[in-house]
Amino acid sequence: MTVAPVPRHAAQIMPWLLASYAAASLLHFAHNAEHLLQYPNLPASWSRAELYLAWCCVTAVGLLGYVLYRAGFFRIALTALAIYGALGFGGLLHYTRAPISHHSAIMNLTIWTEVACAAAFLLSVATIAVRQFGPNTTTAT
Repeated sequence: MTVAPVPRHAAQIMPWLLASYAAASLLHFAHNAEHLLQYPNLPASWSRAELYLAWCCVTAVGLLGYVLYRAGFFRIALTALAIYGALGFGGLLHYTRAPISHHSAIMNLTIWTEVACAAAFLLSVATIAVRQFGPNTTTAT
Protein backbone atom coordinates (compact mmCIF):
# COMPACT_ATOMS: atom_id res chain seq x y z
CA MET A 1 0.00 0.00 0.00
CA THR A 2 1.32 3.41 -0.92
CA VAL A 3 -0.23 6.63 0.22
CA ALA A 4 0.83 9.96 -1.19
CA PRO A 5 2.35 12.10 1.51
CA VAL A 6 0.20 14.99 2.54
CA PRO A 7 2.07 18.26 2.22
CA ARG A 8 3.29 19.32 5.62
CA HIS A 9 1.55 22.69 5.31
CA ALA A 10 -1.86 21.09 4.72
CA ALA A 11 -1.47 18.84 7.74
CA GLN A 12 -0.24 21.72 9.89
CA ILE A 13 -3.00 24.16 8.99
CA MET A 14 -5.90 21.73 9.33
CA PRO A 15 -6.07 21.86 13.17
CA TRP A 16 -6.04 25.67 13.05
CA LEU A 17 -8.85 25.72 10.53
CA LEU A 18 -10.73 23.19 12.66
CA ALA A 19 -10.35 25.42 15.72
CA SER A 20 -11.38 28.53 13.76
CA TYR A 21 -14.46 26.83 12.41
CA ALA A 22 -15.39 25.44 15.85
CA ALA A 23 -15.05 28.93 17.35
CA ALA A 24 -17.11 30.54 14.58
CA SER A 25 -19.71 27.83 14.96
CA LEU A 26 -19.85 28.39 18.72
CA LEU A 27 -20.27 32.13 18.13
CA HIS A 28 -23.19 31.49 15.79
CA PHE A 29 -24.87 28.86 17.98
CA ALA A 30 -24.38 30.98 21.11
CA HIS A 31 -25.89 34.00 19.39
CA ASN A 32 -28.82 31.84 18.31
CA ALA A 33 -29.24 30.53 21.85
CA GLU A 34 -28.98 33.90 23.58
CA HIS A 35 -31.15 35.77 21.05
CA LEU A 36 -33.48 32.97 20.06
CA LEU A 37 -36.62 35.08 20.07
CA GLN A 38 -35.09 37.71 17.79
CA TYR A 39 -34.20 35.26 15.00
CA PRO A 40 -37.03 35.38 12.47
CA ASN A 41 -39.30 32.35 12.22
CA LEU A 42 -37.28 29.89 14.31
CA PRO A 43 -39.41 27.23 15.98
CA ALA A 44 -40.85 28.45 19.28
CA SER A 45 -40.20 25.01 20.76
CA TRP A 46 -36.39 25.41 20.59
CA SER A 47 -34.59 26.22 23.82
CA ARG A 48 -31.20 27.69 24.67
CA ALA A 49 -30.06 24.37 26.10
CA GLU A 50 -31.05 22.51 22.93
CA LEU A 51 -29.02 24.89 20.79
CA TYR A 52 -25.92 24.48 22.96
CA LEU A 53 -26.42 20.71 22.92
CA ALA A 54 -26.74 20.81 19.13
CA TRP A 55 -23.42 22.68 18.93
CA CYS A 56 -21.80 20.05 21.17
CA CYS A 57 -23.09 17.23 18.96
CA VAL A 58 -21.97 18.89 15.73
CA THR A 59 -18.56 19.70 17.19
CA ALA A 60 -18.17 16.14 18.49
CA VAL A 61 -18.25 14.96 14.87
CA GLY A 62 -15.31 17.23 14.08
CA LEU A 63 -13.36 16.26 17.18
CA LEU A 64 -13.92 12.57 16.49
CA GLY A 65 -12.73 13.06 12.93
CA TYR A 66 -9.60 14.84 14.11
CA VAL A 67 -8.80 12.18 16.72
CA LEU A 68 -9.24 9.47 14.07
CA TYR A 69 -7.03 11.43 11.67
CA ARG A 70 -4.28 11.73 14.26
CA ALA A 71 -4.62 7.99 14.95
CA GLY A 72 -4.04 7.20 11.28
CA PHE A 73 -7.56 6.16 10.29
CA PHE A 74 -7.47 8.55 7.35
CA ARG A 75 -10.47 7.48 5.26
CA ILE A 76 -13.01 7.44 8.07
CA ALA A 77 -11.42 10.51 9.64
CA LEU A 78 -11.56 12.57 6.46
CA THR A 79 -15.15 11.45 5.94
CA ALA A 80 -16.11 12.61 9.44
CA LEU A 81 -14.19 15.85 8.97
CA ALA A 82 -15.92 16.48 5.63
CA ILE A 83 -19.31 15.89 7.24
CA TYR A 84 -18.38 18.29 10.03
CA GLY A 85 -17.30 20.90 7.50
CA ALA A 86 -20.49 20.49 5.50
CA LEU A 87 -22.58 20.99 8.63
CA GLY A 88 -21.21 24.53 8.78
CA PHE A 89 -23.38 25.45 5.83
CA GLY A 90 -26.49 24.68 7.88
CA GLY A 91 -26.58 28.26 9.10
CA LEU A 92 -27.64 29.29 5.61
CA LEU A 93 -30.96 27.61 6.39
CA HIS A 94 -31.83 30.76 8.34
CA TYR A 95 -32.42 32.36 4.95
CA THR A 96 -35.07 29.78 4.08
CA ARG A 97 -37.07 31.10 7.03
CA ALA A 98 -36.56 34.80 6.34
CA PRO A 99 -34.49 36.85 3.90
CA ILE A 100 -31.13 38.35 4.80
CA SER A 101 -32.75 41.74 5.27
CA HIS A 102 -34.88 40.39 8.13
CA HIS A 103 -31.79 39.37 10.08
CA SER A 104 -29.74 41.87 12.06
CA ALA A 105 -26.18 42.70 11.06
CA ILE A 106 -24.77 40.58 13.90
CA MET A 107 -27.00 37.65 12.93
CA ASN A 108 -25.73 37.82 9.37
CA LEU A 109 -22.16 38.24 10.60
CA THR A 110 -22.30 35.11 12.78
CA ILE A 111 -23.97 33.09 10.02
CA TRP A 112 -21.50 34.12 7.32
CA THR A 113 -18.47 33.82 9.60
CA GLU A 114 -19.42 30.23 10.36
CA VAL A 115 -20.01 29.52 6.65
CA ALA A 116 -16.67 31.07 5.63
CA CYS A 117 -14.73 29.14 8.28
CA ALA A 118 -16.55 25.92 7.37
CA ALA A 119 -15.73 26.48 3.70
CA ALA A 120 -12.02 27.04 4.43
CA PHE A 121 -11.95 23.97 6.66
CA LEU A 122 -13.81 21.82 4.12
CA LEU A 123 -11.44 22.95 1.38
CA SER A 124 -8.46 21.89 3.50
CA VAL A 125 -10.02 18.49 4.19
CA ALA A 126 -10.76 18.03 0.49
CA THR A 127 -7.19 19.00 -0.40
CA ILE A 128 -5.78 16.46 2.04
CA ALA A 129 -8.17 13.77 0.80
CA VAL A 130 -7.34 14.35 -2.87
CA ARG A 131 -3.61 14.36 -2.22
CA GLN A 132 -3.82 11.27 -0.06
CA PHE A 133 -6.36 9.22 -1.96
CA GLY A 134 -6.62 10.90 -5.37
CA PRO A 135 -6.37 9.18 -8.74
CA ASN A 136 -2.56 9.25 -8.76
CA THR A 137 -2.24 7.20 -5.58
CA THR A 138 -2.63 3.53 -4.93
CA THR A 139 -4.26 2.44 -1.72
CA ALA A 140 -5.54 -0.75 -0.25
CA THR A 141 -9.27 -0.72 0.35
